Amino acid sequence: MKNKLACLIADSVAACVQKGMLPDVNLPQIEIEVPANPDHGDYACNVAMILASQAKQNPRKIAQAIQENLTDTEGMIEKIQIAGPGFLNFMIKDTLWRKILWNILDQKEKYGCLDIGQGKKVQVEFVSANPTGPLHIGHARGAVVGDVLSNLLQATGYRVSKEYYINDAGNQMNNLGKSVLYRYRELLGEKIEFPESCYKGDYIKEVSADIIEKEGRRYLTEKEDETVLYFNTVAGGVILGEIKKDLRDFGVTFDFYFSEKELYKENGVSDLLASLQKKGFIYSDGETLWFKTTAYGDDKDRVVIRKNGEPTYFAADIAYHQNKFARGFDILVDIWGADHHGYMPRLWAAVQALGHDKNDLKIILVQLVNLLRAGEPVAMSTRSGEFVTLREVLDEVGKDAARYNFLMRRSDSHLDFDLEVAKKQSNENPVFYVQYAHARICSILRMAQERGMALPAYENMNPLLLVEPEERTMIKMMARYPEMLEGAAKSLEVHRITFYLNELAGVFHSYYNKNKVVTDDSALTAARLVLVDAVRVVLGNALKILGVNAPEKM
Repeated sequence: MKNKLACLIADSVAACVQKGMLPDVNLPQIEIEVPANPDHGDYACNVAMILASQAKQNPRKIAQAIQENLTDTEGMIEKIQIAGPGFLNFMIKDTLWRKILWNILDQKEKYGCLDIGQGKKVQVEFVSANPTGPLHIGHARGAVVGDVLSNLLQATGYRVSKEYYINDAGNQMNNLGKSVLYRYRELLGEKIEFPESCYKGDYIKEVSADIIEKEGRRYLTEKEDETVLYFNTVAGGVILGEIKKDLRDFGVTFDFYFSEKELYKENGVSDLLASLQKKGFIYSDGETLWFKTTAYGDDKDRVVIRKNGEPTYFAADIAYHQNKFARGFDILVDIWGADHHGYMPRLWAAVQALGHDKNDLKIILVQLVNLLRAGEPVAMSTRSGEFVTLREVLDEVGKDAARYNFLMRRSDSHLDFDLEVAKKQSNENPVFYVQYAHARICSILRMAQERGMALPAYENMNPLLLVEPEERTMIKMMARYPEMLEGAAKSLEVHRITFYLNELAGVFHSYYNKNKVVTDDSALTAARLVLVDAVRVVLGNALKILGVNAPEKM
C-alpha cells in the first residue's frame, strides 16, 4: 500500500506541475509513514513540506493541490486529510484491509516475499572469527545477524551467498601454534612460563593432549619453527571444526569458507598492490608502502606493506574484496564487531580504488553483548579462557531463545542478554511470548476441527463481522508485514522483524484474552477462524526468516 500511495502522490505532483499549480520541482523520494496516533489515519506523507522550499509556496497550499489532483486509480482511499503544517493523512477503505486476509491465506508461506532485489547477487560475510578458540557470545550475535539478514534478503528477491573468511595466515595463528606447543611441553613434564600473547583456555590442553596420545613425545626434540607451524595447522583445523559444529547447532551454515591463505597464492596480494601502485593509489616512502585512502575521505593514509616487508591486514582485505567482486557479486555486506568502526573508511577507499561504487560495500557493525545471569554480569576474556562460549549458551537456553534474544536490539546498540530470562516460559521471555501466540492459534484451530468446524475459506466467511478494534488492528498490522520486510531489507536492520513480531503477538494475546474465537455464532466463528489463521501464517513466516521454530504445541 505504501508503494501504491507513493505512486499516486507522484502522479498528482506531476499533474500539479502540468497545470501550473506547482513549478517544475525536483520530486524527492516519497516517504510514506504509519502515524503513531491512529486518529491521524492509516498512512501519512510529508512531501508537501519537503517541496515547500523548492516551490516557494506554503506547504499546506501544496498539500491542498496534491489532494485535489490525486486520482485514486486503485480505489483504495476512503479519505484524505491535511494536518498540521502540511501532512497528508490517508484513510484506507475497510474493504481493502479485509481483503488482506485473502492475500495471506492464498499466498501462505510466500506472503511477504518481495522482488526488490531483482535477482542481484549479494555476498554476506560474517562471523569470520580467527580459528584460535571457541566462539563466544560476541561472535554469536554477529552470526545470527548475518544469518537472518541473509534470509531476509533472500525473501526480498536477492540471490544470497553466505561466506566465512578464515583468518589463517596471520600472527594470531602463529600464537596458537606456540600455545599448543607450550601446553604440550607442560603436559609432558616441563615447567612452562606462558607468554601473555598465548591462549590459555582448556581447549588448548585438549588439542595438546590429543597430539600426545597420537604422536607421543616426538615434538620435544623437533625444530620449534616447524613444530609451531604443524601445531598451528592441527589446532586450527580442530578449532574450525568445532566452530562449524557450534554454528550448525545455532542454525547457522555457510555456502563457502574462504581461506586467507588463498589470497597469497601465486603472489596474488603482491601483484594486486603492484597494479594499484602503477595506478597511483599506492606510494612508497622508502621501505613502507602506503595506500592513499585520504583521497577517498579517510583521515590518514594507511600502510599496506610494513618496513619488514610483511603485508598488513588491510593489504589482505583489499585483495579479499577484489576477489569477491571478481566472483560476480553486485553487493558485498560485511558484518563486523563495533571495534572495527575506524576501519570502515579505508576499506571503502579500497573498494573505490578497485573501480566500484562505495555503496557496493555495506558494513554492519555489531555491538558488544553484556551477558547477565539474573541481572548480574558474567565476565568474558578470550585470552584467559574465562569466557562464555556460544556452546554454553546454546546448552543452557537453546537455539530459539538465543537467536531471538540476540535480535532484540539494533545491531549497533549494546545488548543485555540475561540467561535466566531467556529460559523463562513466561511473557517476560520475548521468544516464548511470540511462539506461544503461534501455538495458541494452532490449538484454537485444532479445537475447532475437533468440534466438527472445518476451517472456512475466505470466500465462505463474512469479513464485515470483524469489527472489534483488535481485529482491525491485527489486519492492518498483517497488511504492513511486507512493508516491514521491505524497510528492514533496504536498511539492513533485522531487529525490525522481532519488534514487529512482539507487537503482533501482543495484539493477538490481548484479543484472545477478551474475545472467544470459537463462539455459538457460526458466522462469527468462521470469520474469526480465518483471521487467526492469517495471524498464524504471518507469525510463522516471520519466525522462519529469524530461523526460529514456530511450534504447534507448547
